[in-house]
Amino acid sequence: MGGFTYLTVLAIVTIMGITLAATGEVWHVALKREKERELLFVGDQFRRAINSYYAHTPVSGSSKLNRLEDLLQDPRYPTARRHLRKIYADPISGRPEWGVLKGASGEILGVHSLSEDEPMKKFNFSFADSNFEGKTRYADWVFMHTPGAEPPRQLAAKLKRES
Repeated sequence: MGGFTYLTVLAIVTIMGITLAATGEVWHVALKREKERELLFVGDQFRRAINSYYAHTPVSGSSKLNRLEDLLQDPRYPTARRHLRKIYADPISGRPEWGVLKGASGEILGVHSLSEDEPMKKFNFSFADSNFEGKTRYADWVFMHTPGAEPPRQLAAKLKRES
């Protein structure tokens, strides 16, 4: 009888281990997908902020964005002008460090994650992120300034005036 109980307990422990391992794998995949969604959101916030920075260049000021911190407090204006609330942490690495894409004059044009990990999402991106299709690293997802892009409020006001 003692041997039968031992085998039963051993079988139960084995089944519990397999179940916990499967649950852990599902949890890991769900967490990675959530981090990807957050990276797309945060990257879009940076893209919009950079677009706003260039769209609101004062006539007498420099249009070059030299540091991401300038998105928090635009130094070209005497009063507070913010294009971004905070420098977000990279959701993939968890650190507030970003790779920056610079133009020929050294101005910041975009940001990207520094992670070399392979993304789960490869297709079905929004129009703004359509260039991410088929990329094999998060570092290849560059959230870039679009010349001529207007912030939504400005665009809506412009369309209203034209109609």
